[in-house]
Amino acid sequence: MTQPTTFHIALGSNKGDKFKNLQNAIDAIYAKIGNITLISKVYKSTALGFESDNFYNCCLVLESFLKPKKVLKILLNIETALGRKRTENTGYEARIIDLDIIFVGNQVIDTNTLQVPHPEMEKRQFVLLPLNDIAPKVNHPKFNKTVATLLNECKDNSVIEPLNIWLKKPNKIFDFSKYNYIAIEGNIGAGKTTLVTKMANDFNAKPILERFADNPFLPKFYEDASRYAFTLEMSFLADRYQQISDDLAQFDLFKDFIVSDYDVFKSLIFSKITLNKDEFSLYRKLFYLMYKDIAKPELYVYLYQNTERLQQNIKKRGRDYEQNIANDYLEKINTGYLDFLKTQKDFNVKIIDVSNRDFVENRADYLWILGEITSSLPEKK
Repeated sequence: MTQPTTFHIALGSNKGDKFKNLQNAIDAIYAKIGNITLISKVYKSTALGFESDNFYNCCLVLESFLKPKKVLKILLNIETALGRKRTENTGYEARIIDLDIIFVGNQVIDTNTLQVPHPEMEKRQFVLLPLNDIAPKVNHPKFNKTVATLLNECKDNSVIEPLNIWLKKPNKIFDFSKYNYIAIEGNIGAGKTTLVTKMANDFNAKPILERFADNPFLPKFYEDASRYAFTLEMSFLADRYQQISDDLAQFDLFKDFIVSDYDVFKSLIFSKITLNKDEFSLYRKLFYLMYKDIAKPELYVYLYQNTERLQQNIKKRGRDYEQNIANDYLEKINTGYLDFLKTQKDFNVKIIDVSNRDFVENRADYLWILGEITSSLPEKK
């Protein structure tokens, strides 16, 4: 999965309820563009270049998978939705909300619609002060100077006052930090690894990702299932046991919780489908001997997708050995999971139908899934 791009955004308002305008803009940026990792203090500053009410200014760090041009377009739409009306006047003017891209990683962009780093940012204390709160060591790619250095060298003598009010990070509505261990499961191509990676990045979680790509028997299994089924399932059994034991035992002081893209019980589900009766009986005995002391997740999420969508996702990600997976095999896996989950009284299970959701391309779908997950979390004992 590709990594998100880091944007630094400056926000300003000097009309109406200025603090509310900033918070509404932040909430909209989170909902439509990406995760907000840091927000600066709010500063009050005098209007620069024209007579008007004081501004409230802040800056934030945004992580997004969208291209800079798309981010700019959405920011302009947010300004309009919040009531900003642009005029033909090219000079400074009062505004309900002003959203500017200051940095896009270490990129230099110079187009008719977007200039990054933002032109003349180094001359504006109302940009540099809040930016220094959240990114003092970030380097200006043109000047090769840090934000802290630019602030120190800035000749702007405007009166800037920090305010004792704090803007809220929107992702606080999704409270995962109280919990220790969440497992995200699903069929082949359901998107569980993508979801876990996004959640780990957005909520400071430790991800546990299954090491299926390193299994030399997997391509062989898809070529000759009857010959390699038992070998494959035993190799997965050993690897999952070792990985989950090691990762759950290694407590990370710097992470809030653990989220995995598999649960150990998937071994029973797949082996019941792939093995004959005698092999499965032996396998099940070995499984329970190995896994009886493994910690169970506090929430078990199953991402259900119909077979048509699974096949689309499998084709899209393009792994050669998966391209000939039969619909019947995927349907058996779905049935195996659902039958298994119905019988589990020790699990807190949440089945989420994502067949009509695209949480990779559509951020609203991603936020919807987070809402479904957090609505299922029990209080930690």
